[in-house]
Amino acid sequence: MTLHVSPESLPALVLNADYRPLSYYPLSLWSWQDAIKAVCLERVNIVSEYDRVVKSPSFEMQLPSVVSLKSYVKPTGNPAFTRFNVFLRDHFECQYCHSRDDLTFDHLIPRSRGGRTTWENVVTACSPCNLRKANKMPKDINMWPTQMPYRPSTYDLQANGRKFPPNHLHESWMDYLYWDIELEP
Repeated sequence: MTLHVSPESLPALVLNADYRPLSYYPLSLWSWQDAIKAVCLERVNIVSEYDRVVKSPSFEMQLPSVVSLKSYVKPTGNPAFTRFNVFLRDHFECQYCHSRDDLTFDHLIPRSRGGRTTWENVVTACSPCNLRKANKMPKDINMWPTQMPYRPSTYDLQANGRKFPPNHLHESWMDYLYWDIELEP
């Protein structure tokens, strides 16, 4: 029986050579086609497979559910300064009221007062808080972020990303996603 597999289904979790995901949020996933291509090019090892097979006239293969890179990819030391990474650093919540709706970012020292758009001066804020703070200094309006802005490491962002699991987690992935989390007694 040949199964018709859509490109959006049955992705493969991609692990580094040390068996840790390349990234947690977004989770490092490849389409089944990319996973098969990497296997054929001998760039990855198959760690786990789905119970599904793809076939062609000259080829048959179980779809990989977890693959590991054969060569270790060193994580970047300094994550890019992007809106998404600021939100991830700040746990996708307003640093003033903890809302998770209508997020934007706020300059702690407003740009109109010489503040720069840097890791150390930008926090996640909801639109109402951002409008309320406007171009005022935190001390002038007594409006302080829960967490002062800082430059996160790749490790910081990965640790935060583990707190936001994707909607679809295949059972074969579980041992590789959360193995380095401290266990409760």
